[in-house]
Amino acid sequence: MQTENHTSISQDEINAILWKACDTFRGTVDPAEYKNYILVMLFLKYISDVWIDHYDTYLAETGSEDRAIRKMRYERFVLPDGADYYTLYENRNAPNIGEEIDKALEAIEEANVEKLEGVFRNISFNSEAALGKTRDRNARLKNLLEDFHDPRLDMRPSRINGMDIIGNAYEYLIGKFAAGAGKKGGEFYTPAEVSQLLARLLDPQPGERICDPACGSGSLLIKCANEVGSSDYALYGQESNGSTWALCMMNMFLHNVNQPRILWGDTLRSPLLLEGDTLMRFNVVVANPPFSLDKWGQEDAGVEAGGDGPYNRFWRGLPPKSKGDYAFLTHMIETTYAEPSADGRVGVIVPHGVLFRGGAEGQIREAFIRENLLDAVIGLPENLFYGTGIPAAILIFRRRRADTAVLFIDASREFEPGTNQNRLRDQDIDRIEETYRQRETIDRYSYLASYEEIEENDFNLNIPRYVDTFEPEPPVDMAAVNAEIRDLKSQLTDVEQRMADYLRELGLDA
Repeated sequence: MQTENHTSISQDEINAILWKACDTFRGTVDPAEYKNYILVMLFLKYISDVWIDHYDTYLAETGSEDRAIRKMRYERFVLPDGADYYTLYENRNAPNIGEEIDKALEAIEEANVEKLEGVFRNISFNSEAALGKTRDRNARLKNLLEDFHDPRLDMRPSRINGMDIIGNAYEYLIGKFAAGAGKKGGEFYTPAEVSQLLARLLDPQPGERICDPACGSGSLLIKCANEVGSSDYALYGQESNGSTWALCMMNMFLHNVNQPRILWGDTLRSPLLLEGDTLMRFNVVVANPPFSLDKWGQEDAGVEAGGDGPYNRFWRGLPPKSKGDYAFLTHMIETTYAEPSADGRVGVIVPHGVLFRGGAEGQIREAFIRENLLDAVIGLPENLFYGTGIPAAILIFRRRRADTAVLFIDASREFEPGTNQNRLRDQDIDRIEETYRQRETIDRYSYLASYEEIEENDFNLNIPRYVDTFEPEPPVDMAAVNAEIRDLKSQLTDVEQRMADYLRELGLDA
């Protein structure tokens, strides 16, 4: 299992090679399916390169294969003999190569049960339904293994010198897959710029617990972890989709995240992040949950105040069964630390309807504000998110607040337009964060509303009620307009006269 030594590497080059590897599946396999095969192969290639690199280092240090092997027992993961990428590459012409890949992944799971148990359970490289009949399947898998054998994809740590090449490449691919997945793209990925904005607004600190109850592929959690600036944090998450949960687990591993606890299950129907029989509490809770989720599980939540069994999440009111937005909001707030010494805070992306819809949602929204939990409402540009062009907003809640005012920011007009999708620029993120920190009113951009003003508006949070973005038309110079009209009339008279002269010369005048 040896790889060639190449001294230079480019993130863009790596990304391009990996994206081209998708050609093996394009047109024959659904993008929602082939993303799993590409990302799993990338994962396998990376851990194989790391394993080789560390073994070579220990061998050079000790001069003994036995000692090097003993040192390998203390690695972050175990790579069983024959389960590495390079062995599979050598066997790429095997008539049962799909089965061989599945066996290798199963062996890796069994050898790393605490970190990777179940990660590969939802994917089979030997699936006829997904990859075609035997002959076609073998050809595609052979091509895939050969694509990853490109010497530029040598991802040994000693070669990439501490750069997060693999983590960045994984995020790049997930973003590309999300962009091409249509409506489903938003189910597993939040654009990097939006994730960065949320992480900066919530400002996670060393020693804090950070949670995403609808974590998708984990991009928001990773951005929050990076914001801490050290490995002194604890990451938690829950994801209802098994394939997406697996992506998140691999994403955490490839980003070298410090012991994340990511669980597979439905947060609203069956929260799994518990301490005893009560909900676990966190310093920071962040999420981009599915917008207005239908059939979120209201029938299991209980209809009485204080329902929801031991979790007691919906004591402010029960969200409507056809829209799960306030179910997620309530869950997130209830899982923050409530002690005076703990600054529990929530950052969540929501559709604008959450800001003004009435009924049970209006009741819960009013309760949040009366409890002085809502800190800020931030309107975002349209077409930022995968799978939907509608504009969204960020709500920031804090358990410990210095005043009762709520800051409204209308950031909907500042962005970089794109052909298929808009994006926040660095200056847009900087301005939103600075305005949030300063908590000041800026003409046509932000407004610090008092509790009394919000109460007068019947607790309606629709941003235009507070931030006036109307820009009056410049005054019309009537004298200049009149002069322009006279000039145009004069020009018209000249043209008409020349036209009449031409017609006379041609003998066509009336």
